[in-house]
Amino acid sequence: MRMTNPTRAACAAALVTATMTIPTASHASGDRSCPLPTYGPGSSYRPTIGPSDFSAHVTNPWFPLRPGTTYVYTGTKDGKHALDVVTVSRQTKAIDGVRTRVVQDRLFLDGVLEERTADYYAQDRCGNVWYFGEDTAVLDAHGHVTDRSGSFHAGVGGAQPGVYQQRGPEIGRLFRQEWFKGQAEDRYRALTTAASVTVPYGDFRNALRTEERTDLEPGVVDNKYYVRGIGVVEELTVKGGTESLHLVDVLR
Repeated sequence: MRMTNPTRAACAAALVTATMTIPTASHASGDRSCPLPTYGPGSSYRPTIGPSDFSAHVTNPWFPLRPGTTYVYTGTKDGKHALDVVTVSRQTKAIDGVRTRVVQDRLFLDGVLEERTADYYAQDRCGNVWYFGEDTAVLDAHGHVTDRSGSFHAGVGGAQPGVYQQRGPEIGRLFRQEWFKGQAEDRYRALTTAASVTVPYGDFRNALRTEERTDLEPGVVDNKYYVRGIGVVEELTVKGGTESLHLVDVLR
């Protein structure tokens, strides 16, 4: 799920080459028919999923997934120049009975493809976006797969889906974005919807800033910035590292 400043031509070249408690009160989604799971220990985190309540058509204003759209990010990772190319595909995939949207993520470090990931998202009837899994492969310099850790599908081996983005962010409320013990344990909370952020793609006000952590890396804290109508425009490691990604272009 995680995501330095090349020219647009360089970007184009890279493109080519729990038992849980369910709250009964209405939340920011504005609809009692879409109760969101209460954060709790992973061992007891088991949201009830009704496949007919979800769609692969993701229109959440903070995280819209319009098929055919490609987001280009640059930054640094592991001390290397990073180019991250994220494409919302026209493909869908059934996971845990839910039809999800497939998003392809290609991470290049110093010009070499380092990691490829297929992420699976779906939106509930109230507009909240859920994360249903990923297929991740880390590659060596020759393009051979060396590691697939972190991959999971909700409903398989105890893996559970999580809330990736609310329709209307509740400041401070904690959510699990995913759960697969020892492999996928990300969690997040919204910090503010009044943030300012400047990236190569533009200057933005009233952005959503979130905080992400994982028990797999307890000393690491990330911030993400979301802009309505666009999605993620920046990701920064603010504790435990120096990784960063900044939106350079959106290709449609």
